Amino acid sequence: MKSALQQAKLYGIIDLGYVRQDRLRETTAALCRGGVEILQLRAKGFSSAEILPMARLIQPLAADAGIPFVINDFARLAAEIGADAVHIGQDDGTLAEARKIVGPSMLVGRSTHSPAQAQAALAEGFDYIGFGPLFPTPTKRGRPGIGLDNVPLVNQSVGEKIPVFCIGGINLDNLTEVIRAGAERVVIVSALLTAADIAATVRQAKIFLDEDRRV
Repeated sequence: MKSALQQAKLYGIIDLGYVRQDRLRETTAALCRGGVEILQLRAKGFSSAEILPMARLIQPLAADAGIPFVINDFARLAAEIGADAVHIGQDDGTLAEARKIVGPSMLVGRSTHSPAQAQAALAEGFDYIGFGPLFPTPTKRGRPGIGLDNVPLVNQSVGEKIPVFCIGGINLDNLTEVIRAGAERVVIVSALLTAADIAATVRQAKIFLDEDRRV
């Protein structure tokens, strides 16, 4: 899955803050049908035991689409189900601690919020990073956006070595601005999950990404 990660430009997240449990399969299928290239399950406030059946529901859909499946926060759960990756935040321990749980081959991503944190994640050996939130977002209530000024620096200093996915408040209205600021890969959450046609919105985001790469 490392090659799939390297090629990925659009990272989707099944966030239980936006998706009802009875719509998990439908929403996941729509994201896959639209063409997201990485898929994460994020369920803040849920226990590992509660997340397990949801993960087992989503994982085969991602596998059938050839999309890396990521568990947010729960390294032991990621190891238990054989996820392709686990994603951990700044307060979720070190890479070495995660590796003790998931082993040497699973992809491990890190959330970063500044150039210094991005550089530290690269030095520590993470496989990829999220960088943001670029804009204020209801997904991270109370956290201000960090803006676009440091996107070129992080992409040049870190993105040449590991994938950098810009995240936070990104939608179809500001995606071109984000890309032209230097972002090559993005995470889009609420703008996809709340769309009337999720698959069509994913496809439109990919068109924007492809068009701006050709410019």
